[in-house]
Amino acid sequence: MFSKKKNWIFMLALISLLVLAACGSGDDSSGDDAEAEDGDYDLNDSYTVVSDNSFVPFEFMEDGELVGFDIELITAIAEEAGFEIDGEIQTTNFDGIIPGLQTGQFEIAVAGISITEERKGTVDFSDPYYESGITIAVPEDNEDINSLEDLEGKTIATRLGSTSAQFLEANLEDKQIDPYEQLDQVYMSVENGNADAAVYDLPNVEYYIATTGDGLKAVGETYQAEDYGIAIAKGNEDLVAAINDALATLHENGTYDEIYDKWFGSSE
Repeated sequence: MFSKKKNWIFMLALISLLVLAACGSGDDSSGDDAEAEDGDYDLNDSYTVVSDNSFVPFEFMEDGELVGFDIELITAIAEEAGFEIDGEIQTTNFDGIIPGLQTGQFEIAVAGISITEERKGTVDFSDPYYESGITIAVPEDNEDINSLEDLEGKTIATRLGSTSAQFLEANLEDKQIDPYEQLDQVYMSVENGNADAAVYDLPNVEYYIATTGDGLKAVGETYQAEDYGIAIAKGNEDLVAAINDALATLHENGTYDEIYDKWFGSSE
């Protein structure tokens, strides 16, 4: 009788130890998962951010202040992700943005930058945040240019270092491409008669015509659908992930739509 009782106590103790061990192993695993789900990224306190200053309505100067869709979006992303923008958002010519990220002068760039395979070889990109494309602008009284084919043999103004310039080089044989650093120079060249047409990103062309354009119109279809992304210097995987998480949250909580509606009208 005594032996049976001792064996029974031993069995209960063994079962208790096995249960405790199993619970301990489960707790460790769930702790790791929780950390991953929380998005506990290794981020700096602040990052240098660069933009352009003439790509309306994405980024431009107004009363001495840099404003626009991209500026409000990156500010909201930084706040959501938990990092500061180091000082003020810096500005440079568009063609200097990617090289600046490569050399470490900047860490984040937001400037209506189209995501391309070539650019992905030198910088990283966030998930797309805006869908764009390329279109043609000509004087309102021009009836000869209505498509890409009509640009053969013409002088075309576009932006230096842009995907529009690359598109024209790849798709036209007989052309004279005049690239400019500043966008206002692109449109003014057409308005002044120095170029037959301007070719650039659809939202900027439409915004310029609606608010500033002196007798210009958009013609033809939208070419080369493009996605804009936030560019990040290589070697910042956690920063890319944190920006993507923040961007997704802004879509979910309606902040993205609020910013979009302010600069483009209703997103619905």
